[in-house]
Amino acid sequence: MRLGLVSLGCDKNTVDSERMLAALVGHGAHPVSDLREAEVVLVNTCGFIDAAKQESIETLLDAASLKQDAACRAVVAVGCLVERYRDELEAELPEIDLFLGLRELDRLVPELQARDLLEDGPDQHPGERLPLGSRHVSYLKVSEGCNHGCAFCAIPLWRGRHRSFPADRLVAEAQRLEDQGTVELNLVAQDLAHYGGDMDRDSGIDTLAGRLLDETSIPWLRLLYIYSAGLRESLVELMARESRLLPYIDMPIQHASDPVLELMRRPERQASLRTKIAWLRDAIPDLTLRTTVMVGFPGETDDDFRRLLDFMEEMEFDRLGAFGFSPQPGTRAAGMEDRFVSDEVTRDRLEELLEVQRVISARSLTGLIGRPAEAIVDDPAAPGDGSAGSSGRLSSQADDVDGITRFLSASPLHIGDLLDVEVIETHDFDVTARVLGIRRVRRAKRRSLPVAPLGLDTAWGR
Repeated sequence: MRLGLVSLGCDKNTVDSERMLAALVGHGAHPVSDLREAEVVLVNTCGFIDAAKQESIETLLDAASLKQDAACRAVVAVGCLVERYRDELEAELPEIDLFLGLRELDRLVPELQARDLLEDGPDQHPGERLPLGSRHVSYLKVSEGCNHGCAFCAIPLWRGRHRSFPADRLVAEAQRLEDQGTVELNLVAQDLAHYGGDMDRDSGIDTLAGRLLDETSIPWLRLLYIYSAGLRESLVELMARESRLLPYIDMPIQHASDPVLELMRRPERQASLRTKIAWLRDAIPDLTLRTTVMVGFPGETDDDFRRLLDFMEEMEFDRLGAFGFSPQPGTRAAGMEDRFVSDEVTRDRLEELLEVQRVISARSLTGLIGRPAEAIVDDPAAPGDGSAGSSGRLSSQADDVDGITRFLSASPLHIGDLLDVEVIETHDFDVTARVLGIRRVRRAKRRSLPVAPLGLDTAWGR
């Protein structure tokens, strides 16, 4: 079976897609990059906000059209959108052959076998994950679901309550990723700070990070999506002490006006956020702090928005993502229709906020000029071009969400190389750096790993 896979949405979805891909390949599937050559197109959907839902539906329709004029025999829809809107999708998209929600992924292989599209065989495959795209950057999903009751978020409605994955399995998965070429491992969850809370007191994210440092040689470990309210002193101390645990924290605050934070059902308030940010910056040398904020939440006044802007200018977050409120069915915020902020006002506020952050980012990056830094190569120059066109990221730039770094090098660069660089020029979000040294990463060599192949292992997601 020639398989085309489209993975939409967040990094956590990417991990799910890599697990599905490995299971399918283990039963005879052959991945193809051109969907027109695929006999089966598998779309891992996203249902987070309206734009993501629309993208998922359009992708499914595009895939279904391949059954008319290409090799496609079946289109399979899986993931978040299906989990949430399965009945509606089945009624409106009869051209899709199979719908599987998040709790049904163990049916994927049997369903395709029943259609004579996959080979029979043991529920094992060459590895528990097959990377999508480059192998030098990987994501390790450490838990599923979320216990937070944020008024705007529908994720707990389809992903369920928080469940931590066993540390032994995560370490083994990280070791497999290292063997596949991972140089940067990003730990992801709805909230990393909650990891281990449903197991025992000694199973926090700090303990897991310590094990990954001890039991792998992956040079860069990065923490993404960690709520400020759950940050432990032991984790902060570990980050300050261990250079491989990058001094980078992605800490979504969502807002900085207390009335809006209360309406959002967020655990922090402006004063506690200010205190925590000061503590983090004092405790972790050269900390890069990223956050996410929302504008246009029901009830947000002009004064609330100004408080958010003032807080941004005071805190000077190194990196910031922002989006406008989008009401999600089933959430508390969706029931606040009488307090909705108009789309026009929301767009205006978002544009103003992003302009404020552009200035903050440019000012922050200017402070890097002349300073040594560590970087990774994501996109090497084409053969024969020397170093012209090579790019990647500083350790303070996360994959896909932050800016990029362009390299000036006297030597050819290869994907996954770690570099010692000096920043020589900065822009609003990107920088240019001169390469001072190249450290090619020596891959770990293990004959075997102490874990059975996981297949889809959907028990993790229940």
